[in-house]
Amino acid sequence: MKSIPAVQLEKYMHRRIIKNKIARGIFFLSVLFCLSVLAMLLGRIFTQGIHWINFDFLSGKLSTLPERAGIFGAILGTVWLMLVVIPVTMIIGISSAIYLQLYAKKGRMQGFIQTNIANLAGVPSIVYGILGLTVFVRALDLGSVVLAGGLTMALLILPIVIVASQEAILAVNDDISSASYGIGASKWQTIRHIIIPAALPGILTGAILSLSRAIGETAPLIVIGIPAFLIPFPGSIMDKFTVLPMQIYYWTLDATLVSEYANLAAATIIVLLFCLLFLNVSAVFIRNKFQQK
Repeated sequence: MKSIPAVQLEKYMHRRIIKNKIARGIFFLSVLFCLSVLAMLLGRIFTQGIHWINFDFLSGKLSTLPERAGIFGAILGTVWLMLVVIPVTMIIGISSAIYLQLYAKKGRMQGFIQTNIANLAGVPSIVYGILGLTVFVRALDLGSVVLAGGLTMALLILPIVIVASQEAILAVNDDISSASYGIGASKWQTIRHIIIPAALPGILTGAILSLSRAIGETAPLIVIGIPAFLIPFPGSIMDKFTVLPMQIYYWTLDATLVSEYANLAAATIIVLLFCLLFLNVSAVFIRNKFQQK
């Protein structure tokens, strides 16, 4: 092998250092630009909406008069939606991940299923809305109720939960499960008492972050026909409902006619951001708590 002359090597290293500095500068400016746009957006939202948030706004019903409008129905609809999404997603998602990772035989079929689940995680949300409209609203004749919306949202985030749960299970040290088998534990006992507790922080973190996506989605609910203006509060999973993102969407459209609706939309965005922030902080807290344990 020929040795590179010291002068040539020095020039090569000098060019690499310059390229590295240029790339670092481009990345820094890109991040700075994104943060600047985000700061301006948040500043505009808080400036417009913070003065509209009060007890009457949070506990009131929707109204055609902007100064009397409230979002309690949308908050209640969001809660009811999550009461459907959470158990369906957690039970089916975690069970599917356990089967695919620990029980399914490795082969073409298992690889085919894995590939399709990964691909489904990147499908646009409006496609799931069309699926929910076809299956739940029309074929099962549920209508635009909480159950139909919850099942549609569960389909949306189910692939993400499965993939996150598989990665969490895969990250568990094999020595721990081998030690469990060595003392005579069965496969299910090892999964239940060793693997699942060890993988639980990653599973819960992925599930909570997926739920935060479901709370902020609008397109699937528009497709299945969730109403924009709904006075009665939902009281069960078979009632019609609306949610915070839907209210933001329609108030933003109405803002072209009445400027006060822009303030209502901004105030609702602030409430939704705090809900998402709470979920993300909960995910971090749960992960750290279980890791310490």
